[in-house]
Order: sequence, then C-alpha cells, then structure tokens
Amino acid sequence: MATGGSSMRRGLPRVAGGEPWPPAASAPAEAVVDASAPPAAVVEAAVERPAGPSTGSGEPPALATASTPVRSGATVVRRGLPRVAGGEPWPSAVVVAAAGPGATPAEAASAAPAPPLAAAPPAPPLAAGDGDTSVRRGLPRIAGGDAWPPAGTAAAVSSPIAAVSSPAAADAAADGAGAAAEEAAPAADLPLIGTATEGPRAPLSVPQTAWAGRAASRRPQPKPEPQRIGPFTTTQWAGAVVVGGIGLLFAAGMAVLAVRFLLSLDGMRDFLATYPGEYHLPAGAPVGIPAWLGWQHFFNVFLMVLIIRSGLTIRREKRPSVFWAPKNNPKGKTSLTIWFHQALDILWLINGAVFIVLLFVTGQWMRIVPTSWEVVPNALSAALQYVSLDWPTENGWVNYNALQQLAYFSTVFIAAPLAAITGFRMSGMWPKKNLKLSAAYPIEWARKVHFPVMLFFVVFIVIHVVLVLATGALRNLNHMYAAQGSVDPTAYADNWTGFWLFVVSLVVIAAAWVAARPLVLAPIARLFGTVSGR
Repeated sequence: MATGGSSMRRGLPRVAGGEPWPPAASAPAEAVVDASAPPAAVVEAAVERPAGPSTGSGEPPALATASTPVRSGATVVRRGLPRVAGGEPWPSAVVVAAAGPGATPAEAASAAPAPPLAAAPPAPPLAAGDGDTSVRRGLPRIAGGDAWPPAGTAAAVSSPIAAVSSPAAADAAADGAGAAAEEAAPAADLPLIGTATEGPRAPLSVPQTAWAGRAASRRPQPKPEPQRIGPFTTTQWAGAVVVGGIGLLFAAGMAVLAVRFLLSLDGMRDFLATYPGEYHLPAGAPVGIPAWLGWQHFFNVFLMVLIIRSGLTIRREKRPSVFWAPKNNPKGKTSLTIWFHQALDILWLINGAVFIVLLFVTGQWMRIVPTSWEVVPNALSAALQYVSLDWPTENGWVNYNALQQLAYFSTVFIAAPLAAITGFRMSGMWPKKNLKLSAAYPIEWARKVHFPVMLFFVVFIVIHVVLVLATGALRNLNHMYAAQGSVDPTAYADNWTGFWLFVVSLVVIAAAWVAARPLVLAPIARLFGTVSGR
C-alpha cells in the first residue's frame, strides 16, 4: 500500500557539523525495484489476468505486468545492509518519487506502487497412493514416538497462484500499460544503484615495451657464510691483528723515544745511579738455582699450558660429545674436557705445594719474596730500563732485579692461590649441599675472577719468555734448564746445553697439546671412572 505523506527516517550527517541526512524536504521511498529486474528505474506491479474458462489443460492462468514510470525528478535512495544472511543489500533499488508540494493527486497516485498480490494457500499434502513418491521419514518429534512424517505421507504439490485482483482492476491496468510505457522511456537514462558492467574487461591496446631479463629466471647462488672464530671471521681477525700490531708498534716506538728522552735528564741519571734496578739480598741467601727448581719449572710450564688449553676449550664447547662419571657416582656426569681440566688442576696444585715446601726449606724464597722497601724504586728503575731498550745487567744466577722479583712473587703467592680457590668453587668437588657456604661464596664471583687470572698467566708467560730470550738467551736457559751458572755473568754465555733442553721441553709440550683430545684422553679417564658418549 502507499505510504502517503510520511517522511523518511533521517540519519547521521554527511559532513562534520552538517544536517542529518537525507534533508528534511526529501520525499519517502515510494517504490521498490527488484534487483533481478531489467536495468530500468521503474517499479513493476504484477497484475493477474482474470481466469478464463477452464480449458482442461491444467495450466495456471497467465500474469500480465504493467510498468509504473518514475518521474524525471525522482532520486535514488542509498542501499544498506541485507535483511537476511547472504541476501542482497536492502532495499534492492529504491526510487523516491519527486512529488513536490504542488503535485496533483493523480501524479501522487501514479507514483504509488500497485497493491501486492495475495498468494493462494498451499495445497495439503497428498496421501500415498496418488501417484507421487512417498516422503523420506526422519527422527520422531517426541521421545519414543514414530518417525516423522507419518507413514504413507507423499510429497506436496504446490497449486497455481490464485489471483485476488478483480477483473476490473486487471482491465484498468491493461489500459494504462501504454501510457506507462511512454512515461517510463525518460526514466531509462536514470542510473540504478548496484548496476555494474558485466563480463571480462577488454585488454588494453598498449604495445609491450619491457621484457623479463636474465635475472627473472637465473639468480646467482648465495655465497656461503664465512667461518667465524668467535665474533669475527678469519679475514677480520687477520685485519685486526695487522691493524693492532701496527698500532702497538707505533705506541711502543713513541714510548721508547719518550723514556730515552726522560733518562737523558740529569735528575733521572742520578735516580738510576742510586737505584740500579736491584738491591742486595739478606745475608745467608742461597746462590744459584738447584736442579729440583729446574724440574719444578718444567712441570709448571707443562701443566699450565695444558690447563690454559682445556680452559679455553671449555669456554667454547657448546655440546660435549664425550662424558665422564666417577665410579662411585654414575649420576655425577661431566664432560671429558672438564674432567681433564680438573685433573690437570690437581696435578698443578700438587706440584705447586711441593714447590712451596722446597722453596722455604732451601731458602730460595728470599730470591722471589721482597725483603726491603727498596724493591719499589728499583722496580721503577728496571721498568724504565726495559722500556728504553737498555736492559738491566743483573746476574740471574745470583739475584733477580726488583721488577722480576715482584712479578714472580705476585704469580706464586697471589695469582696461583686465586686460580686454585676460584677453580675449586666451580668444580664438582665443591659441597653444593652446604647452602650457607654457597651463599657466602657465590659461583658467579668465582667465574668473574677465574678467567682474568688465566689471562694474567698468559700475559706473564709471554712477557717472561720474551725477556728471557732478549736478555741473554743461552745464559738464562742454562740457569733454568741445565742448572748451570756462575757469579761471573760472562760464564756459560756460549753454552748450548740449556737451549737444547728447552727445545726438547717445547716438543714435549707441543705433543701433549696435540694429544689432548678424546681419542687419547678416554682410555686414561676410564682408569678413574666411566666414559660414555652422548
């Protein structure tokens, strides 16, 4: 039915601060066009023809349609969301009749939609036996009941649509069909909402100007990632060594020139004369180096090199492949590298304990323990002489210079105990069940101290070997490896005995370095526990 003069519902404004949309003067929607209808801004009203005499054919009566034209001033209403899930936007196509205030009732009536058709009531279902196929039965409607629908029910056949319009209304609609067609012609130019060009779009008539090159089908293989040693590659390490070496050489050269200039001053000459770099030992201090001290020195170097090697291996070993467990505690499994490191530590501690005992029994402690405060200025004098490349001229068979004495003292009585204490805290021999002791001495402290102590030993060994070779190699090697020397500094200066013993010791140390791997260590470790793989 027609909506009469009711106004449309207004919504939000189209622009910020504007009036609600649509404007207040807009007319309500008067007709709805089905989306499946042909693209024309018209509203079709279906009018049923009066039923004629029965022909006996059983066909439904024909339906006649009359198109209601749309005024030239009509506007198209914006479409919204569908009314049902998966349906078309609502309304399908709404046309608002532009009936102004001066429109005549005839024009308003012509814009009103035709009355809807009433559908005939559905025909009742046919019983079985009427020639139709019976309906498939499903679950019962109530618990314990029969299947639904009842037995014998057949499929229902829809009856033709019954016309409810009067014959007079049908004739009136037929008479106005011609006039409606004439008025609907101008409305054909009015676009509908939702209309779009159907079918594939024609290709552009543009000639091809670019073609795929070799890179589109052939891509170069990515270069393999270079092998890294720590954070840098081999090339980067080589560059760092070269650049760092050049920088160190430049700094060393500048230091030598600066110290030489400093020692050329009169005040510094008097300082060197007063403190030549060494002071006299107490009365009763032994002279010379005994043979046991030479052997202790070799064992200490041998064990220290292997300890440093195994310690560095532990730091970079992520997933050990071989494990060791004690015989009395199979669950106390640890990597073979850690076992080797701790075994070397025990041997090093035993060797150090023997060294300390013999050091104090024979009086050799006076050679490495400072006995006077004169050690401080003499150590400074010796350091200046080393930097100026004018080596101190002391005789190591009789006495060490003050700087050498301080270095030996700090290594034996400070660095070695720190390495032992921190290593014991990180080892499996630490009483982990003693919570109070573990809280008083956290393992994090031990780790922060143990590694720098190892670096100190590395630096000490490098500097010690360089100075031994640079300040009279044959004489110094005879003192330590052959236990040969004299109060005369020139004696044994041409003797090669100590040198060859030193070479043999280096060969033994190098062989032990190469042999320190699971293939050689596993049989030895089995003597003290159980060796297993991953």
